[in-house]
Amino acid sequence: MNRRRAGTVFKRLAARNPAPVTELRYDSAFELLIAVMLSAQATDISVNKATLTLFAQAKTPGAMVALGEAGVKRHIKSIGLFNAKARNIVATCQLLLERHAGAVPAARAALEALPGVGRKTASVVLNVAFGEPTMAVDTHIFRLGNRLGLAPGKTPLAVEQGLLAIIPQRYLLHAHHWLILHGRYTCTARAPRCAACVLADLCEWPDKPPIRLRPVPA
Repeated sequence: MNRRRAGTVFKRLAARNPAPVTELRYDSAFELLIAVMLSAQATDISVNKATLTLFAQAKTPGAMVALGEAGVKRHIKSIGLFNAKARNIVATCQLLLERHAGAVPAARAALEALPGVGRKTASVVLNVAFGEPTMAVDTHIFRLGNRLGLAPGKTPLAVEQGLLAIIPQRYLLHAHHWLILHGRYTCTARAPRCAACVLADLCEWPDKPPIRLRPVPA
């Protein structure tokens, strides 16, 4: 897909949802970091249920360390990989206190140095908490990058680099959320809702079912 066609994709997504936001609930950069760490292989709904009680008990790195692994586990045991996540959360909070005076760093290298924080998590925090035009490639965005033909790639990093190269600058800040929401509710993995998709005429998916395309403004 060329840059002009990609611009049309995001123009349409922006028209439907001018100010997209994450569906994770948080009140600070710290809470966002913890919520995103918990969201790996878990739904936002399940994370929000867990953090409702977790953040009521621990809203700062110091309070989270005081809660300890066992205390964190009590709140997140309904989420997959909760043992490893509890361990990483406490270790991350200890490093936030030791290296960053309890604040969430706004630099990728510092974020990725935290236990349990990879490139995707760091990208989400940089984008949502600090307003950087990053692209966090999760399963939805990886699927859409390949299915739509926006940025085909065999790895998340390849898709990320392809998207950053093709998305017009004016759309980069919100592009991550537009694609996630489109993948979550329209271009789903098993049964994409092609007939209701505003991008159907732009989609390059070879297995797209035959549908009667409605005229959509460019």
